Amino acid sequence: MSDEKLSLPELAVLVALMREAREVSNADLEEKYGLRLDGKRRVRLNDMKLVETRKEGRVFVHMLTDDGWSRMRREIGAGLRNPQITKSPKVLVEGLAAGLFTIMERTGHSLADVFAPSPDPAPEPSPVPEPGDVEGRIRAAYRELANEPGAWVGIAEIRSHLGDVPRAEVDEALRAMNRMDGVSLVPDSNNKVLTEKDREAAVTIGDQDKHLIWIGA
Repeated sequence: MSDEKLSLPELAVLVALMREAREVSNADLEEKYGLRLDGKRRVRLNDMKLVETRKEGRVFVHMLTDDGWSRMRREIGAGLRNPQITKSPKVLVEGLAAGLFTIMERTGHSLADVFAPSPDPAPEPSPVPEPGDVEGRIRAAYRELANEPGAWVGIAEIRSHLGDVPRAEVDEALRAMNRMDGVSLVPDSNNKVLTEKDREAAVTIGDQDKHLIWIGA
């Protein structure tokens, strides 16, 4: 592990690679930070085992090595002091470095943890119907129970998901939904497969007991 002094341009490149925490091409470095890592500077940082460089097609891509991360931790712990940084920038850089190092020491996080890319945001959960929204809860139960969009689902299964709702309220909501576009309640024509639970759970609409519900997309 080399402790040779780093020039300000070399330190700047290491900070940029640390910030990216991934393989970065010279084109990306130049676009985002106005920096390039090539020629003698690239060879030197490669020889110091601080940066790993490989060729991808016709371009070089660079990434901090484990030694590079360790070196940057030491540089930050020392306040990123560099004789080429003077006056106000010196105060700013050293102050930020000291604060970052304190946080790492306090939390036990590594430098790689600090600069790791943020994970993709979790998808927003489907809105949860209010307890009093019986129709919304019926639709939510249907979505959970249906094997595929537009499948028929037993009213008994729907009721089992709304056990805390009075039967009369569920019946009222089902009758109202049956009058809506995209919703249909029907009897199960195969009486042989109906269980006692299915018969008891049926909702009576007109003069028919409805055992199944279908809700379109």
